[in-house]
Amino acid sequence: MSNNHATIEELLVATEGEHIQFKEAKNRFDSGGAARICCALANRGGGKLVMGISDKRPRKVVGSTAFDQPERTRKGLIDKLHVMVDFEILESESKRVLVFNVASRPVGLPVQVDGIAWWYEADSLIPMPEDVRRGIYAENGFDFSGEVCRGATLTDLDEKAISAFRKTWATYSGNKRIATLSAEQLLRDCDAITDTGVTYAALILFGTRKAVRKYLPRSEVIFEYRSSEASGPAAQREEFTEGFFNYNDRIWELVNLRNDKQHYQDGMFVFPIDTFNERVVREALLNAISHRDYQLAGSVFVRQYRDKLVIESPGGFPYGITVDNILDRQSPRNLLIAKIFQLCGLVERSGQGMNLIYELAVREAKALPDFKGTDAYFVKLTISGQVAAKRILTMFHKIGEERLEKLTTEDYILISKFYNKDEIVDISPEKFAHLAELGIVEGTKLSEVYRRSIGGQSVATTDRKIAVKNFIQEHGEVKTADLVKAFGLSDGYMRALLREMATDGTIEKVGDRRYTSYKPGGRE
Repeated sequence: MSNNHATIEELLVATEGEHIQFKEAKNRFDSGGAARICCALANRGGGKLVMGISDKRPRKVVGSTAFDQPERTRKGLIDKLHVMVDFEILESESKRVLVFNVASRPVGLPVQVDGIAWWYEADSLIPMPEDVRRGIYAENGFDFSGEVCRGATLTDLDEKAISAFRKTWATYSGNKRIATLSAEQLLRDCDAITDTGVTYAALILFGTRKAVRKYLPRSEVIFEYRSSEASGPAAQREEFTEGFFNYNDRIWELVNLRNDKQHYQDGMFVFPIDTFNERVVREALLNAISHRDYQLAGSVFVRQYRDKLVIESPGGFPYGITVDNILDRQSPRNLLIAKIFQLCGLVERSGQGMNLIYELAVREAKALPDFKGTDAYFVKLTISGQVAAKRILTMFHKIGEERLEKLTTEDYILISKFYNKDEIVDISPEKFAHLAELGIVEGTKLSEVYRRSIGGQSVATTDRKIAVKNFIQEHGEVKTADLVKAFGLSDGYMRALLREMATDGTIEKVGDRRYTSYKPGGRE
């Protein structure tokens, strides 16, 4: 019997809907109908099926003789639904009220009756909407790509695609044994095939055109080049209905055909910037292949315009992922595909591709990736190719690779906000720790050395420089820590100031890294 008791009085005033259903059932009730109702209640998180109380208000107890052996009915419901069902019998004025208490569905799995997952929309009993079903499957990391495709065999996999994968994996891992494996053993070693058959991941990555069209219809990748936003046929269009390893390089070749160079000048030198960064394009495609919903019919579109790339993929964000947390959380929808990409080095580790896309956008002074237009059915990623703030390129050039390697994705985004004059709200001083240590910012302002490089005004007064110079002359040779202690300034600000003074010859730098010190320079 259930511990989830309710009194007659409570039931009479309860609201009928997604968690409680009333049926008069004075004499009998269809067992199939009861199973469908209980299925929908379970899918809605659990609830009650009440028999013997009218469903119309004002409710009253009418009594029910349906299911005169409720224990047998309970067992039948459990066998059909595979969730816990209990019952309780209440009485009011010698009238019987039968209540079935239905537990919630398991995490990640919708409850079904005869192949249909039933659902309540308010108090209407309907088949579960497809987007709801997909969301439930995603809750516990259900991996469609790891499922075995019934009927598929090794002959449905393309030797050319397998060979491309073998070469990529062997090169990345340095494992010479990979080159000697049979195709079957190679695919077993990466779990693309198992003792029970060929997985969907194997078809997605290595399938022949015939097999993909048969087992995964309408799951192609379509490339289009469009010279403008106007509707109408694309200037160029290619469709790829085959394993990923057969068209991966081809998509980059198509993008690169119209990959214009942009230029920025830093002093005497002019540096080129590709409109479309190869690493960004490849990462965005890998992301679409790894995260699209293959249970939802539709194509991945890669649309190239003169100065932007738009990638659309079926299925909204994976469960638990939003625009706000996309850089912090990892939830690959197709775990086996992500694993295989990682094995052969196409991705560094699961979930990091989007971080790289953001970082490279900032390093090339382009707008941050944009997910405007994304909904529950499609993810739409727009990657800008237009260099928007050339001054940021000069700043990064002066920083140098050694210090750039220490920047986090959050650091890059903050730098982008500085240069694009975006509003920065509720950012604590601790958020700027990395940038201050590197001498890029002081508090919430760009440090003097880099503000000068982009035409900004100095934040270091002449008096402060004179004071630091006099201190060094008095003590002969000092470390940064000595000056920080003497003047009460932050470490990041002092390092930036010392670099500037050493550059203009006011002081002289001695040693490097932790052995760095400063002594009087020759310039007044």
